Amino acid sequence: MKQLAQHDPTVLLGTSPKGNTCLHISSTHGHQGFCMDALALNRSLLSAVNADGETPLLTAVTSGHTSLASFLLKWCRDLQLSEAILKQDNKGCNALHHAIRGGFEELSLELVAAEPALSKAVSQEKESPMFMAVMRNYALVVEKLLEIPDSAHGGACGWNALHATVRNNNPAMAKKIVERRPWLAREEDQDPDMVDVLRVLLEHDRSLGYIVNSDNGNNLLNCAAYRGHIEAARELLKHCPDAPYSRSNGFTCLHQAVFREKTEFIKFVLGLPQLRKLVNMRDSNGDTPLHLAVKKCNPEMVAILLRHQAIDVTIINNKAIPATWKLSSDDNNAKTINWNEVSMLMLKADPKNAPSIYNLHKEAKEKVTNLTRKDIKSLTQTYTENTSLVAILLATITFAAAFTLPGGYSTDAGAEGLPIMARKAAFQAFLISDTLAMCSSLLLSYVS
Repeated sequence: MKQLAQHDPTVLLGTSPKGNTCLHISSTHGHQGFCMDALALNRSLLSAVNADGETPLLTAVTSGHTSLASFLLKWCRDLQLSEAILKQDNKGCNALHHAIRGGFEELSLELVAAEPALSKAVSQEKESPMFMAVMRNYALVVEKLLEIPDSAHGGACGWNALHATVRNNNPAMAKKIVERRPWLAREEDQDPDMVDVLRVLLEHDRSLGYIVNSDNGNNLLNCAAYRGHIEAARELLKHCPDAPYSRSNGFTCLHQAVFREKTEFIKFVLGLPQLRKLVNMRDSNGDTPLHLAVKKCNPEMVAILLRHQAIDVTIINNKAIPATWKLSSDDNNAKTINWNEVSMLMLKADPKNAPSIYNLHKEAKEKVTNLTRKDIKSLTQTYTENTSLVAILLATITFAAAFTLPGGYSTDAGAEGLPIMARKAAFQAFLISDTLAMCSSLLLSYVS
């Protein structure tokens, strides 16, 4: 390289078809000695960018050569090449993004100390270095990034660094973030999966328990019901006894628990005096939780709801349909064990509705009968089609067999063209059987 550079200094700036200089390639392979000699000859190589938008520093980090990356970082700092350090590749990731994602915590700390502005960049997926560091539970890196006032904290899919602490159930990190950037707790998509993190957030600001999603009116209690997280709901109600319990369409956390068939959560809600009124609340369709439970054809949920002293089985929805009649819309479970059990539970709860339940049984019986007939008709049609196909194949085979007789044909004088085995009893039996099979197959295919 040195000899080539003596004759033509520009040779060092030559690139491969992918835009890589000799410094890129040596960085990929971790050849620090070669990199040192190349930079001694031409320092502008540090700022060269390949087809992927990478500088040699980025190439060293993505290739996992941390010591070489530190070496190149020092060169960039000494030469005050901030742009080379801050360069983002074609995916929008800089050296800090790649260091964190690659699992190089010490290198990440070194990069933050060398160039704090690295913390401001976000990738094409809107991921910030802080979000990545939280996802990997790099506490020291997160702490350093929080010290930078304008460091980015966003993540993919509308998440932020605080969402990532919930995902990792890291209350200590959540506390640090919420102390430095309390407004993050008010960003939507917060999910109360992890009780410890939820406790930290509510202790910091209990008004977070009253936040309602601006699009669909979703709230933390409904989120907890969706996932069946009783402890999260209990923690929420401990800090916010009157926390929102329904969405904008009237779908309460009890509706949600029934819809998701979270039986333990249903028991939890029914056991709370402050949520007693949810038992008979209607959604925008006028359906109560009992309507949904009957429609789900779930005897356990129906029994739990019916045992509550405040339940009203006579409530009708916007279409004047009582809970019992939700059984009529369930064709898949008609007359199954669950269906019969739910109908008996509803009959016991409301004996005056016996005529309606009798009609339901009659209707379900007709549905099952019609479905059975359709299945039989379909099977018969399939059988007929298959039988016709077999008959045609048999007719073809037996017809061909009549022209290719066993033993062949005679060439003797006076008997030319006659079957050689014509006088044998076995041959005669074969010929009769073959003729009968061919005629039967033709007749069957015609009838089908």
